[in-house]
Amino acid sequence: MMMMKSSLIFLSILIHLTVSHSLTQNQNLSVYEALQQYDFPVGILPQGATSYELNKNTGKFTVYFDGTCIFGIKSYDLKYKSTIKGFISKGKLTKLKGISVKVELLWLKIVEVTRHGNDLQFSVGIASAQFSVDNFLEIPQCGCGFDCNSFSSDANFSSI
Repeated sequence: MMMMKSSLIFLSILIHLTVSHSLTQNQNLSVYEALQQYDFPVGILPQGATSYELNKNTGKFTVYFDGTCIFGIKSYDLKYKSTIKGFISKGKLTKLKGISVKVELLWLKIVEVTRHGNDLQFSVGIASAQFSVDNFLEIPQCGCGFDCNSFSSDANFSSI
């Protein structure tokens, strides 16, 4: 009985150390560099991520911003909440929470992003749209996206 307790204590310490190492190991990379390790371009997240957590064993991640971020890309508006969550694996983001796209008058939640060669497919569940990876090589800014030449970047985040 005592040996079984010792084994359970050792196992729980080992699990804790593995998860802790997996989370702290990420602090050496920016969230944008971490995205690239999973074959995603840096521009699928806006500028201004303050921190992130990533469990490399499960792929579960959380990205933090100072506030809500809204900007346009082509004919779409994107909204990133102050906390983005989901699961990441090579070329695939799933179970996303905190990212929406405005289609016509409706805000639809983006639930999945997958990479197929040089294309990214964004899914809102009932529909999806595909864009070239080349559209996301730069990191967009809140308010102006990729077209920020004449935009003041003083008030990038809002507290929506």
